[in-house]
Amino acid sequence: MQEAIAEAFLARDAGEVPVGALVVSGDGKILARAGNAVERLSDPTAHAEILALRTAAHAAGNCRLEGCILLTTLEPCLMCAGAFVHARMAGLVYGAIDPKAGAVSSCLDGLELPFLNHHVWHMGGVAEKDCAALLRDFFAQRR
Repeated sequence: MQEAIAEAFLARDAGEVPVGALVVSGDGKILARAGNAVERLSDPTAHAEILALRTAAHAAGNCRLEGCILLTTLEPCLMCAGAFVHARMAGLVYGAIDPKAGAVSSCLDGLELPFLNHHVWHMGGVAEKDCAALLRDFFAQRR
């Protein structure tokens, strides 16, 4: 998670909401890393998680990332949760919860919907205090 936090700091320094993500293979190799780039790319889909998935899929030469785990500093939104299912990710680990838009446990159990053809295990609260503080400080400076 410390690597994802480092990506979040880079995103923050670029003026983005500080969220960082990594895709790790089943054998522990980091396949991709990214920070939010929504503003920089003028792209509403340029969340750290989506950018990391794209990079990992390209590196793997396959849109299916079976056996891989995504680590992110913030509970993913519905768009990102859906992408994990489509990518056939094995798991998700996240730091801070997102009480306004979290689609894994806070606002919606988006990875537990019964009609999904693939289920991604998930675990939140990893380095939660550090991840939440980074976001809280960023938004406090913006106000």
